[in-house]
Amino acid sequence: MQGKNIFITGSTRGIGKGMAMYFAKLGANIVINGRSEISEELLNEVRSYGVQAIGVHGDIADFSSCQEMILRAEKELGPIDVLINNAGITKDKLLMRMSDDDFNDVLKINLCGTFNMTQQMVKLFMKRRSGAIINLSSVVGLTGNIGQANYAASKAGVIGFTKSVAREVAGRGISVNAIAPGFIQTEMTDVLSDKIKEQLNASIPMKRFGTVDDVAQAAHFLATHKYITGQVINIDGGMVMN
Repeated sequence: MQGKNIFITGSTRGIGKGMAMYFAKLGANIVINGRSEISEELLNEVRSYGVQAIGVHGDIADFSSCQEMILRAEKELGPIDVLINNAGITKDKLLMRMSDDDFNDVLKINLCGTFNMTQQMVKLFMKRRSGAIINLSSVVGLTGNIGQANYAASKAGVIGFTKSVAREVAGRGISVNAIAPGFIQTEMTDVLSDKIKEQLNASIPMKRFGTVDDVAQAAHFLATHKYITGQVINIDGGMVMN
């Protein structure tokens, strides 16, 4: 990955930030993205590995904003080699209590945002006849989950989207794959009580949560293997076995 340029959406914290740091350690230049202005502190943290890092803030749910972010990133950093669609939100509620905004807002970011970024990036990748796209889905997109009808629908949609786009662009040397994480140690899971963590660990054959590096290693694998496309890799310690 030395000298490659990687655009990671939603990379100011959590899995996205973890992937940014992982790829920076491998020598890749990183585009950090979030909805708010990117802090110099975060950019300098990435740059500490001797790579370039720029921040582009914007809403991936807005189609024109995605175009502007990609054009700006390529102007400042050079051609993007890998796009990782990581940004996502949750608004968990039982279906009977879920509003149409709860449902639509999650799909707008998780699924439509993935479309917005991919559609813009694919145009450039097609001209270059190369590129890798990695979409973050979830094991919930494969199994469903109580209280997450909106989230599960969005992540299942990402899987169908990934496979369809992979078929469309494979002939141009572009790979499109998805990663479906299970329970990963992040700020979101840190707030869970020890009792809940114990219950969740009991449902995982490997008896532990995954780490952001576990996800990043899979992303690295998919970014560098040109003959793998249209696949979904579960990073879940064996929780879901297809």
